[in-house]
Amino acid sequence: MRQEPQKTKLLVYQLLSTHLLVPGVLMATKANLFSAACPSRGILELIGSKWAMLIICTLTRGPTRTGVLKRHIDGVSQKMLTQTLRDLERHGIVRRVDYAEVPPRVEYHLTRMGESLSELVRQMEDWLVAHYTRMSNAARSFDSAGAGQRGVKAERD
Repeated sequence: MRQEPQKTKLLVYQLLSTHLLVPGVLMATKANLFSAACPSRGILELIGSKWAMLIICTLTRGPTRTGVLKRHIDGVSQKMLTQTLRDLERHGIVRRVDYAEVPPRVEYHLTRMGESLSELVRQMEDWLVAHYTRMSNAARSFDSAGAGQRGVKAERD
């Protein structure tokens, strides 16, 4: 007689807004990023956000204090920086170290999982730097072309 594999319950989080996840229970399954119902989409949204990517790139240089992150990542608000750091900490990508000193001193470090993700993020950064001019030129050409002139016309055989 064939036994059915035992399913285990897994605590997952439902994405209610960009950074608000609410606990729920779902049967454990493999992540499927192409399914709108899969909770992995919330994680993809987090790690693919510009602020998370910039934070991860900055943390590859070593332990970093919040103020240094804020100064290094031009344009990020204190609220968004704090929110993104908490989300990255919650998902095991960064670790917050509070030294319990006066004045307060807090540093953020990449975890092992964060370090593995940072390799991919650094490749994205390198790719963007290498292709920035070409992509900017393509966007300008696209924007200046008339609606009827976009794309490549197919040739008849």
